[in-house]
Amino acid sequence: MHIKFSKVEIRDLSKAWVAISIAFAIALAGGIIYITPDFSFLQNIIFAAVTVGVGFLLHELGHKVVAQRYGCFAEFRADNTMLLVSIVTSFFGFIFAAPGAVMIAGRVSIERNGKISIAGPLVNIILALLFMTLGLVINDGFLGGLFAFGFFINTWLAIFNLIPIWILDGKKVLAWNKWVYGITVAFAVALLILGQYLPLQSLGF
Repeated sequence: MHIKFSKVEIRDLSKAWVAISIAFAIALAGGIIYITPDFSFLQNIIFAAVTVGVGFLLHELGHKVVAQRYGCFAEFRADNTMLLVSIVTSFFGFIFAAPGAVMIAGRVSIERNGKISIAGPLVNIILALLFMTLGLVINDGFLGGLFAFGFFINTWLAIFNLIPIWILDGKKVLAWNKWVYGITVAFAVALLILGQYLPLQSLGF
């Protein structure tokens, strides 16, 4: 299946990726932007872009791929206001991130909507497993920290998006299949708990 992207969508995905990466880099630095001789802030941007940024980007593409497979129009649109909010809140050491969403148009049943919705959290779980595996192989230095952060942030992204409220994925997955919802949530939570006992580099989690 050929995945279709418009110029507007590529622009919005890029904009959201950059904004989220900067916001998390600021939060990781304790709400301060400064360039030091060891380039720690630039390292934070790399951390955020590869872990949170990739997790966000592939999460949204997971929704898009499944929706297009069902013949729906599906394109990501950034929320400029929420991108600004994420950067502003990062200066206080935390982030309220809702960078945008995949806009879907077409005939979608409850089942299909549930499958489209669960694709995003499943992508984050797969990424978490990938980062965990890499983190067990390399668990010190810059890469060790990156892999550990990638594991924990993608696990949290999966769990957060599975909360069955508002416009989050969990609400639509639960409406489709309670068993699938329960198993996915249980696996994500178990993965997070397991991560506390694995020899991953400590990042203060």
